[in-house]
Amino acid sequence: MTALPSLTVKVYPRIALIGQAAWAACAGDDNPFLSYEFLSCLEESGSVGEGTGWLARHVALLRGDEVVAVAPCYAKTHSYGEYVFDHAWANALTRAGGHYYPKLQVAVPFTPAPGARLLCRAGVAYGEMLGALEAVCAELGTSSVHITFCAEDEWLAAGEAGWLTRLGVQFHWDNQGYASFDEFLAALSSRKRKAVRKERREAQAGVRFEARSGAALTPEIWRHFYRFYLSTVERKWGGAYLTPEFFPLLGEKLGERVVLMLAWRGDRPIAGALNLRSGDTLYGRNWGADEDVPFLHFELCYYQAIEYAIAHGLRRVEAGAQGEHKISRGYLPARTYSAHYIRHEGLCRAVGLYLEAERGQIEQEMTLLAEDGPYRKEG
Repeated sequence: MTALPSLTVKVYPRIALIGQAAWAACAGDDNPFLSYEFLSCLEESGSVGEGTGWLARHVALLRGDEVVAVAPCYAKTHSYGEYVFDHAWANALTRAGGHYYPKLQVAVPFTPAPGARLLCRAGVAYGEMLGALEAVCAELGTSSVHITFCAEDEWLAAGEAGWLTRLGVQFHWDNQGYASFDEFLAALSSRKRKAVRKERREAQAGVRFEARSGAALTPEIWRHFYRFYLSTVERKWGGAYLTPEFFPLLGEKLGERVVLMLAWRGDRPIAGALNLRSGDTLYGRNWGADEDVPFLHFELCYYQAIEYAIAHGLRRVEAGAQGEHKISRGYLPARTYSAHYIRHEGLCRAVGLYLEAERGQIEQEMTLLAEDGPYRKEG
């Protein structure tokens, strides 16, 4: 336990020790990934914890006995499941005779969805939480602290506090008040519009689609979805981060905020895409399929998500990390932010120079990607 002026810093190995009410008072109730329910699902299902390389070390600020700020924080023994890559930094410190792991990761595990990470109640400044994270890093003997997919104002505050700042790129779809999918298509250039229609025809041939939430997410549906999830994991990464217990627990705790897109051939589900929703955003997460159907991934993960957002009046669809192929399907580049505190001075200097060069490249890339956007050019 560390003391700051008028505040006490505590580290909790389980979110349950902070408590749902105290966590929610700091995190709010809109972003599903920052919710007590989502983070506790990860712990209760064994998706994080002993043997996973993700050990909960949630940091809280207390004023007296009252929790006034929290951050979802994990001691990491590797750099997997983060989507902001620092393997080269780890290798550099190892070659210099140092130890990069364990490190502290302020993040939502396995989830590249941008959002707040320093969850402060009124009267608590970001600088106080950043100072607390630095103190915890020193006390635990970790090499560094990494705040990934944070909000822009947190990123700016971290930069002002002397942390290294990094930019990234994702692709998001913004709802311009479309009344239907056809109205969205009408906003695309003729070539892109024709391509989307062709993809949808091929993906939908003999397949029907539906979105399920709440009580419609039965144990049988979750068994099918876990099979889909494993099919993607085995094809891409070779190891499943999330356990079979995670998904039904998520459906139980988050209910209508879980939106599972399903593709059916007859009475058999052949693919699924997991989404979570906030008040104005649909977040795409995991997907998988039993059949290799042309363009099924685009239909289930991108087009069905757009249709759902339009039907439910949502402002945005965030379809996950990376993927320039999303541009031709209506998703435009958006900045993502991360901040990094590295105790080793030599590594900190080297990473700082690298990030400065990388930032220029990303800004240039975003400009070029935006110029090549799919929407009709006025005039």
